[in-house]
Amino acid sequence: MSSPEDQFSIPAADPVDPAVEQPPPTHAAPPSLPIALSSGQPGTILCNPSLAVVLPPLSETPPLVAVPDPAWNGWDLVRLTCITMVALFVGVFAVLLIARPTLFPQRSLVDIARNPLIAVAGQSLGYLLVLTYMYFLVTRERQRPDFLNAIHWNWPRKLAIYVVVGFVLSFALQGLAHFLPIPKQLPIDSFFQTPAEAWSLGLLSITLAPLMEELYFRGFLYPVLARRLGFTASVLITALAFALLHGAQLQFSWGAVLIIFVVGLVLTIVRAKTNSVAAGMIIHMAYNATITLAMFAATDGFRHLEKLNQ
Repeated sequence: MSSPEDQFSIPAADPVDPAVEQPPPTHAAPPSLPIALSSGQPGTILCNPSLAVVLPPLSETPPLVAVPDPAWNGWDLVRLTCITMVALFVGVFAVLLIARPTLFPQRSLVDIARNPLIAVAGQSLGYLLVLTYMYFLVTRERQRPDFLNAIHWNWPRKLAIYVVVGFVLSFALQGLAHFLPIPKQLPIDSFFQTPAEAWSLGLLSITLAPLMEELYFRGFLYPVLARRLGFTASVLITALAFALLHGAQLQFSWGAVLIIFVVGLVLTIVRAKTNSVAAGMIIHMAYNATITLAMFAATDGFRHLEKLNQ
């Protein structure tokens, strides 16, 4: 009979023979520990007490900075206005200096300046100078490399709609003009004395003129006013400024200026509602093209301009 000590005795391990090579010991993988956030340092994730992966705290993420829209301000607009006036003067003066020795060697500069062809050429050159400065102002001074996006150019999807709006607006307002006190003779009529003058002014009125006027009034002026004054006041002021620009050509006749004011209202509202300067430019071009084509047809292809005064 075995004693109690024999029942609970642990058998002795087999002696290790030093002559026999033993296999290397194996280590069991430590049990995985749940992921926990350390309360000591923000962003520290502990997967093992002996290992730590440190991630940058959320507070180090750079904040988003709102980009002002428009990128330019009122002082930039004042500077643009002054540069526009200087550029138009420089454009006309440059054309005068070129035209006098080549085309009009016997005439004075003042006399040459009255030539509508010189005025149109000088104005076109001035417009190109202003367009260059507009691009420089937006892309260089205000660090907005995408010029068209910064001025909200945004080509509309259905161009034909805006062309039709321009034609309809032109016909409607020309009909309204018959009921308004508009003088028979206006300063702008001096640009229609010869076919060459009529062609040059007609081409300018449907190309560079609407482009630059829309860029200035609806591209640069309107958004600055809208940011300060809201929709209604900015639309009215922009349309009024647009009408006053054409006032000298129309002898500041209130009936003629009213027509241009209505055109400015439509163009500015379209700019505001569509967020597109290009949409207003298409309407503007179509409006001017309608008047030009009507004059072209009424004068037999600009060959009988005297019919305009009948």
